[in-house]
This record gives sequence, C-alpha cells and structure tokens, in this order.
Amino acid sequence: MTFADEVRNAVTPRAALLVIGVLALQLLFIASYIGALHHPKPTDVPFGVVAPQQASARLVDRLDGLPGGPLDPRTVSDEATARRQILDREIDGALIVDPRGTRDTVLVASGGGTVLATSLTKIVKEAEATQRRTVRAVDVAPASRQDFDGLSAFYLAVGWCVGGYLCASILAISAGTRPANRQRALIRTGVMALYSIAGGIGGALIIGPVLGALPGSLWGLSGLGALTVFAVGMITLALEGLTGIVGIGLAVLIVVIAGNPSAGGAFPLPMLPDFWRAIGPALPPGASTWTARSIAYFHGNAVTGPLLVLSAWAVAGTAGTLLTAMRGREQDAQGHRRWSTPRR
Repeated sequence: MTFADEVRNAVTPRAALLVIGVLALQLLFIASYIGALHHPKPTDVPFGVVAPQQASARLVDRLDGLPGGPLDPRTVSDEATARRQILDREIDGALIVDPRGTRDTVLVASGGGTVLATSLTKIVKEAEATQRRTVRAVDVAPASRQDFDGLSAFYLAVGWCVGGYLCASILAISAGTRPANRQRALIRTGVMALYSIAGGIGGALIIGPVLGALPGSLWGLSGLGALTVFAVGMITLALEGLTGIVGIGLAVLIVVIAGNPSAGGAFPLPMLPDFWRAIGPALPPGASTWTARSIAYFHGNAVTGPLLVLSAWAVAGTAGTLLTAMRGREQDAQGHRRWSTPRR
C-alpha cells in the first residue's frame, strides 16, 4: 500500500471536512474576540444631564458633539430622576451641574462595568475642564470589592454556558446525536433540566456564599443559572439532532465565538463595535451577564427582556430536540417499510 493510500485510509473525506470546519471555527474565534475587544471605546453611551433650564440644551449639544461621539446625552429633570434611571439601567451615567459653583458631579454605576464607569468619568472631566469646571464622581451602584472590574457576572454566565453545551455534547457522543424516539428525547430533556438546576445552584453558591464575589439573591442567581444552562444545552441538543456531530461546532459558534465577546463582560456593550453590540443581547451569554449584574447591583431591574431571550432559546431548543426525534422515527419507519415490501 502506497503512502497516498495510507493517507486516504487514515483521513476520510468526512474527517477532512470536520478538520476544515474546526479550522474555520478557530479563525472565527480569533477574528471575533480580537475584532470585538482589541480597541474598546465608548460610543453613544446613554447619559443624563441635569442642569439649569437655560444651560441644559446647550450642555447637551456640547456633550453630543464630543469627538468620536462617546455620549448620547439627554436632559433629565433632577438628580433623583437621574439616579433612578441609572438603577433602572435606562442610562449609564449622568452629569449633575451645580448652578451655584464650579464643581459638578458625575453619577456612574461600576456594577454595570467598571471600565465603562471609569471611561465616563474621564470623558466628563475632560469636557468640563475646557469650561474651567471640576467634577467629582459618585458611584450609585458600586461593584463589590471582591468583583474585580465587574467581571464576576460575566465569568459566571460563561461557566453556565460551557456546562450547557458540554453536557449536551456528552449526551450526544455517548448515546447518538439524534434521540431514537420521542421518549428518549424527553429523557434527554429531563436529564438536561436536572443538570441545569444543579449547575445553576452550584454556580450561585460558589460566586456568592463561597467566594463572596457577587452580591444579590442566591435563589435569583440560581434560577438564572438553571435557565442559562438549560437554554444552551437544549439548543445544542437540537443542533446535534439536525446536523449530527456538526451541531457541537454550531453551538460553539453561537455561544462561544459570537456570544462571549459580545456579552458585555470584559467591556460593557456601549464600548463594543456596532456588530457585537447588536448581537450581544440576543445571545445567551449576553442575556445572562446582563441579568446577573442586574440581580447583583441594580435591584433586579431591567431583566424582563434578557429573561425572555433565554426562555426563547430554551423553548426553541426543546421544540427542535423533540421534532428531530419524531422526524428520525418517521424516516426509520419509512425505510423499514420500503425494505420490508417484497419486490415484484
């Protein structure tokens, strides 16, 4: 047997295609992470302005015209309203102008991302310095001292997502990518649900009582974790049922390559390029990261949308898993009838 024959036997066409697919995922991973994170800068950050009526419009225009467009300023009636809007996650910061002096206040929320809070403070200080005014920063939703750069919520979400698609991958590798029948599909769904509950509670216990890295409701975080793991796991099972082993790669593409850099973890959404800022909230890592931070630092505000996103992934994955099992059963039945019919 020649060396070429050995190569053809060792590397089948199917294996070659899978290797090419892995190479594509590798390059997409590099492009996505570096593209999203290599040059973060705030753009159109929702920002409130509290100032005397005669100066408010002029100040909003001046902040709106800063080079690079870092802020999306809007007039807010008073400081109390600005604080409420920050805690409701409607805006990311606010400038409170002192009409009786030259020292103003910038409100930020490092719980939503320390890097963004620091950037907003710097931008406003530089803008105010040109008007011979000074600024003091007040953090209305401070990140925990054990939560360096506000990254704990992001890594928690990543851990939950990794657990979801790894569990689904193990189920597929050990018992076939497509369930043999609807009962098997329901059993896999039940296993994934139990695993998700355990993973959600375990993650919440580690990041809360054990390490003290993230404050907030233990059961709120546990529920979020269970939903995150289940959503990612079920969509992975559905993709595996549709495409076989390739489904694992598709899950990695959605969750890891597209989802992680766009989640607003290392850099909050307003600091990401437009493409990643647009897709992040619609993918499990982004929805989970946002919700975890809201539970920890913003009294559970602004979580309806992200929870609906995670629920939609969970429902789609469950429906896909059941449908692929039913389709496989119908195809097997048709094949059996075709081969059982005697030829004339």
